[in-house]
Amino acid sequence: MAKKDVAVGIDIGGTNTVFGFVERDGKILADDSIKTAHYEEVEVYIAALYEKIMVTAHKLGNDVNIIGFGVGAPMGNINKGTIEHAADLPFKGVIPFAEIFNRHTDLPVIVTNDANAAAVGEMIYGGARGMKNFVVITLGTGLGSGFVIDGKLVYGHDGFAGEIGHTAIRPGPSNRDCGCGRKGCLETYVSATGLKRSLLKIMADSLQPSELRKYSFEELDSKMIHDAALNGDYIAKRAFTHTGRMLGFKLADVVAHTNPEAIFLFGGLALAKDLIFEPAKEYMEENLLSIYKGKVKLLASELSTQNAAVLGASSLVWSSREPN
Repeated sequence: MAKKDVAVGIDIGGTNTVFGFVERDGKILADDSIKTAHYEEVEVYIAALYEKIMVTAHKLGNDVNIIGFGVGAPMGNINKGTIEHAADLPFKGVIPFAEIFNRHTDLPVIVTNDANAAAVGEMIYGGARGMKNFVVITLGTGLGSGFVIDGKLVYGHDGFAGEIGHTAIRPGPSNRDCGCGRKGCLETYVSATGLKRSLLKIMADSLQPSELRKYSFEELDSKMIHDAALNGDYIAKRAFTHTGRMLGFKLADVVAHTNPEAIFLFGGLALAKDLIFEPAKEYMEENLLSIYKGKVKLLASELSTQNAAVLGASSLVWSSREPN
């Protein structure tokens, strides 16, 4: 019996690294993980990761053929196979990830940032199948974005195109500090962390009762705010509305720059559904140039599942085998 071709999708996070063996149709045959945070030396980390991948492959038996490794990581650079100055990883500076990984294998190793991996995954496995022009916005601890124009992912001159999370929504010295070192970046308002910051600001400026007043910033998370909003909590609902409006305002700029057929929201904050989608759609439409009004779909990612990041990373391998 012929072996099944599989791509290994690797999603690198600050706490965990998750990987899976993925067939061309998106079926995940097996997955596992290691603790990223347990390793201080990147060479030791990659050796441990590769060993765990091979142990998992062995459990699948002899009926799989690995064709390559796709890696989604914060600040991943597809042009160089590097991870560069990722704030949330224990490995600092410029990491030649693909080069080090290729000490263990001769197979292709493709590295990109996690939002770009999500965009390729959406194109291959998700709601963007058949689309040539679309944008994926990832809403998690921060805000990432991937742009597909004329059927191709936009990487830019040195591999870092599309960082709208670090464009200013409210520039100026009095605005919110961002982890990138600047102030007023979009992700300080539109992200799980930004939602918490907005909630506490609204709470401080209001006398309205809220079930969330008893929690500190460290204790709060976006799910707690989501649940409170669904229960009718006025402060929580205002925080979501504010977050959605800020997103919608920026999406109007995205439309002017890229003229997409659709914009997909991906990640934990997107699971709030109408709480985030309704104000975002309203403010996007309100701020669009008239030639774009009513033309751009704002959609939930069809990859918003537990294995979405692995699918997105594995899709890098499959898309690299497609004819240009």
